[in-house]
Amino acid sequence: MRRTMMAEKLAIGGGTPILTRENYKNWPVLTEDDRRYVNEVLDCGIVAGATGPQAVALEKEWREFTGSKYCLTTGSGTAALHMALAATEVGPGDEVIVPSYTFLATASSAMHQMAIPVFVDIEPKTYTIDPSKIEAAITPRTRAIMPVHIQGCPADMDPILDIARRHDLRIIEDAAQAHGAMYKGRMCGTMGIAGAFSLNNLKNLCGGEGGLFVTDDEDVLRKADLVRYFGDECDERTLRQKYNASILGYMYRNQELPAALARGQLKHLNALNDTRIRNSEYLTRELSKIPGIIPPYCPPNCKHVYWFYAVRFDPQAAGLDVDPRRFRIAVEKAVFKEGVLVGQWQVMPVPGQDLFHSMIGIGKRYPWAINEAQGITYHYDPQDYPVAQMLCDTYTNIHSIHPPNDVDLNEKIVAAFHKVFSNLGEVMDHADDDIRPGFDGRLYGVG
Repeated sequence: MRRTMMAEKLAIGGGTPILTRENYKNWPVLTEDDRRYVNEVLDCGIVAGATGPQAVALEKEWREFTGSKYCLTTGSGTAALHMALAATEVGPGDEVIVPSYTFLATASSAMHQMAIPVFVDIEPKTYTIDPSKIEAAITPRTRAIMPVHIQGCPADMDPILDIARRHDLRIIEDAAQAHGAMYKGRMCGTMGIAGAFSLNNLKNLCGGEGGLFVTDDEDVLRKADLVRYFGDECDERTLRQKYNASILGYMYRNQELPAALARGQLKHLNALNDTRIRNSEYLTRELSKIPGIIPPYCPPNCKHVYWFYAVRFDPQAAGLDVDPRRFRIAVEKAVFKEGVLVGQWQVMPVPGQDLFHSMIGIGKRYPWAINEAQGITYHYDPQDYPVAQMLCDTYTNIHSIHPPNDVDLNEKIVAAFHKVFSNLGEVMDHADDDIRPGFDGRLYGVG
């Protein structure tokens, strides 16, 4: 098979691609359960409200799925993160430790609480926050740590929880990409004082949009519920709003239609995750045979649910003495022309984004200005996070693991990588071609 691939002309050089867009099937997988729950909303006429039947049912079912005592539906995973910070009394001038490789919302949710994100580099195998680097980032102002179970891979929670206990810090888990992921028998998102999940269209549990907030602490639940809806309390007897806000809150409620869709999807979450795992393990097994490709890693005694499937490229292992970033760009373009839907998610460490250099923030340099008034300064340089920078230079995502795609598609993906890695000299000649890898929105249910 490899000899045949060597004889084939690369698609980037005018040859025939291995795949076409028609080989891919779109996410989410919609079933009669989804239609039934959505139709229940249309039939009953209740389309909104924190006590709507679909939202209440989803909260109950997610509690049961995760083993959490309490759950609130939210308008987004970002809203759930902000609610968690506010409910655990993280406030102005406090510092929140977050990983340098994540989605912006992990850090920006702290800023919306007027707290200051402090970044810590990631582990080179899991791409989650490196526990060995957390304590060096702790100051008298540190209030919380926000580990992220990135792309469905559990963060190493035991040492993080130990650090939090010793320093009296809150753990708020960003499990936006980790529905059903497990760490040593424990559900991701449930090990800290609060956890946040996203329900947007790309996620393993899809509601179109929305989020889920979980906690085992009744006081945290009560405060989070206030934050969720303008800080306004309900009358315990009539269950009606008092229209008398006791704290500053927001409009973070979910709606009935997204909750209904998420309920239908939840019925099949384990099976859908099993397909992701099966596809990912096949790719890992086969791609690891190609020198220069580094598949994602699943830690021992953990369940990785593969929201995305990230591979790194190592030119030295492939036998080339070239810049690693340029090598990734060239390979990415070549496999994309073979019909493989690839592309980066985050293109730089979060502290490299303009927000953390302009420091405009909220108004005039807030939240940083709070501590700057006391002579404390903050400087964000992506080079201070070499593992995150290395990852951003060398990785791409392969968009073929989500159901209903199966091993048949991924066999073609592997064939495309063999073809490309059998012709790396020619691949490097096309590194500067005007080719923009990525995927169309339909692949993940976006119009």
